[in-house]
Parts: sequence; structure tokens; C-alpha cells
Amino acid sequence: MADRTTLGVIVGNRGFFPDHLASEGRQTILKVLEQRGFDVVALTPEDTAYGSVESWKDAQACADLFKRNADKIDGILVSLPNFGDERGVADTLRLAGLDVPVLVQAFSDDSSKMTIKTRRDSFCGKMSVCNNLSQYGIKYSLTARHTVNPESDDFARDLHDFAACCRVVGGLKGARIGAIGARPDAFNTVRYSEKLLEGSGISVITVDLFEIFGRIEAMAENDPLAVEKLAKIHAYVPTKGVPDEALLKMAKLGAVIDVWMDENGLSATAIQCWTALQKYFGVVPCTVMSMLSNSLLPSACEVDIAGTVAMQAMALASQKPSALLDWNNGFDDDPDLCMMFHCANLPKDVFVDPKMDYQEIIAGSVGKENTYGTVVGRMNPGAFSYLRVSTDDAYGTIRGYIGEGTIEDKALDTFGGYGVARIPRLQDLLQYICREGFEHHVAMTAAQVSGGVNEALSNYLEWDMYVHAPEAS
Repeated sequence: MADRTTLGVIVGNRGFFPDHLASEGRQTILKVLEQRGFDVVALTPEDTAYGSVESWKDAQACADLFKRNADKIDGILVSLPNFGDERGVADTLRLAGLDVPVLVQAFSDDSSKMTIKTRRDSFCGKMSVCNNLSQYGIKYSLTARHTVNPESDDFARDLHDFAACCRVVGGLKGARIGAIGARPDAFNTVRYSEKLLEGSGISVITVDLFEIFGRIEAMAENDPLAVEKLAKIHAYVPTKGVPDEALLKMAKLGAVIDVWMDENGLSATAIQCWTALQKYFGVVPCTVMSMLSNSLLPSACEVDIAGTVAMQAMALASQKPSALLDWNNGFDDDPDLCMMFHCANLPKDVFVDPKMDYQEIIAGSVGKENTYGTVVGRMNPGAFSYLRVSTDDAYGTIRGYIGEGTIEDKALDTFGGYGVARIPRLQDLLQYICREGFEHHVAMTAAQVSGGVNEALSNYLEWDMYVHAPEAS
């Protein structure tokens, strides 16, 4: 079940504009938010006139309310049914000090109702509010249209994007990501800067594979945690043909990782998936990682920590599992089609009909018997969003790219986990990836959330983001 987003609501008012608009506007906004599945923290007409904010005293009352509910509030909606008092809005946000995303929405005027009793002038008031927020150094987001009817589909899309933005900002600030093992030597592409991530509030917690192996060795085969994890593995995907010994190893590995994550308060991981695990333990960790990702605890291959951050952003935004894939191959010489692939630890919910198998790519070097545990199949057709972030040490910044596409209903005779993706202007995107030196990994989720994710990363976290648009500008 998706978590509900809680918004603090500021209804702006200005006394020499019609007060009834503030009262009616507040009722409309609260009704819309309830219908769209949001929880709300807002002043009531018993707290201030019409439950709105106009004066310094109103700002204090609203800020106190927000501070009392700070642990609940994911973002703040500023709604302007009339011109609004720009200082009242800015003072409220400064006093509350919540450091959450802020969306500014203004009601549209009706050209047939432009008398002194019905005219809103929110069109103009929104500019004044934004001007003051800029002066106060408060970051804010805007609706797609300058003024918008709260009951319209346009505003529904604004709320969808803003909720995703709030979840990403709230989830990444203070995130703790586990790095299990060392980066595979052949993968210079997944180097990253812990310090740059820490500057955005994202901590990396490390553990050596030696410690993981040691904990596994100390775990009895009938340990309740291992027994429970084994049952969950059998229930997760079909395991026909996979040796019992390999399944037990996966169960113990998964149980140990679960405990370590809980001990360290981790929300995501990246794992040294080859080849030490295969040579010295005898399985691939893909099923364990797939199960984590399917539970919205993203887990990435090859200790790709930056890829894990992108996975987590996508999962937070969509409230669906995310996966890390290779930009892998072209398809039928169509310039807008490509294969997205991994070998595979994708969460089962992205597949049409997943099953457990062995890792064909490295089986030739370490033996098939040591590579059981992949989760393979074809990805579900439908819309998806993709994201890559990277720590750029040379410029001391975090940057990335984001866009949307569709997984086509196309099957291939191949191995691993794959999907055939259609992305408008794919060749331009591939040129950008190569010219800018981005990694070959990309995160995806089966939802259209690029707008909200980009707003979170570019505006609130201040990362340098490129948005790949369907049409060239």
C-alpha cells in the first residue's frame, strides 16, 4: 500500500480583495486534496479569519501549527484564492523552518466575473509571493500553468509531480546506503564520491565481504532467520531446477544482509555481485537483491552506489520497485529502440513471468553450479521513467539525466532480464551519455515520475540535471 503524502496548507488572503474567495478557496483546496488521497495540516476558521494567512499574527499561528506537526509534513502547498499577502506566506515558511518542498498555486480568474466582489487577481499575487520567497531564500515549485483550477486535471498532474518530489527530497536527505564489498576491479565506471553524496545528506555505510562470509559461516542451517528467508525465496519466484544447497546459501546470505541493514538503518544497498561470491561462496546474490528491490529497498549490482541513489529516487517517487539496467543493445535498426538488460537482479514486479535461473555470463569461468540465483524474464510492457546520477569529482557536483519511455511488448530468445525500450530521440540521448561520460547503468521504474524526480534533484538538492525531452528544443 502506498504511503499517503501529508501537505501543510497555507491559504493566502488579502483584506482589500474579496474575503469570501479565501473562505471558498480553502474549502475547495481541502476537498481536492482529500479526494486525491493527501493528508492535510491546515489552519481552521477558528484559528484565523477563514483559516487563511494574512497578518504577522496569522503567520505565527500557522508556523506554530506546522512546527507541531513537523514529523508528519512532507511538503507545503501555498494556495492563493485571491491576491494573497506575500509577506504572510513568506513569514510563515521562515518561522516554520521545515525545509520541505513548497508548491505555489494560484486560482484562475473568470473573465465574466471581474467586478470588485469577484475578482481574484491571483495571477498577479503569485508573482509577489514568489518574489518574496526568493528574497527570503526559500526554495519553491510552480504549477505547470501560472494559474490553475484546483479541480482540473492540470492541477491533479501538478499534485502528482509534487508528491513525488516531496517523497524524493524527504527520502534522500538523511538516506543511508550500504556498500557490501569492494567495487569489481573491471568496473571503473561505478566509481563515486562519498563526500559529494554526504554533502547532499546521503551517507554510505561499508562492510567487507569477509564480514558477511563470517556471519554466514556462524549461522546454523536451522537458524530461524535462514529458515524464514528460505521460505520467502520459495514463495518469491519459481525455483525449479535450482539445487537445495544453492537455495540455502541464498537464504543465509539474505538473512545476514537483512540483519546488517537493520543494524545500520539502511534503506538501500549496492553489492559486490561478482566474482568473489561465486568463487568462494557458490551463488549469485541476484535473488536476494531482487527481493530487496521488490520491497522498495533498492539493491544495485557492482557496488554502483550512484546507481543505487537513482534507484532509490525512482522508488520513492513512484512507490513502486526500481531496477538498475544496462543500456545494452540496439533493436532492429530502429533508432528509437534499444534493449535494456541485466543478468539479472531485477525485482519480480517488473517482469511478465519471472523465474530463478543461473548466471550464464560468468558460468563459463566459475562453473554453472556456482552461479544459481538470478531472477530472469521479460519486462512488463508499459510506460517507465529512467534516471542516472553521477558524482562528478572534477567539478565537485552531482549531476544526472532523466526522461521517460515505454517498454514494448516484444519477446527475444535471450537470457537474463530484459526489455525492449522505445525512447524518443534515443540517438540524441546516447550521444549525450557518451559525450558527458556517464556510466552504462541506468535506473528505471514503471511509472511516469520524471517531472517530480527532476524537480526534487535539480531544485531542492541542487544537482545538475539534464531532462531528455521527447522533441528537440
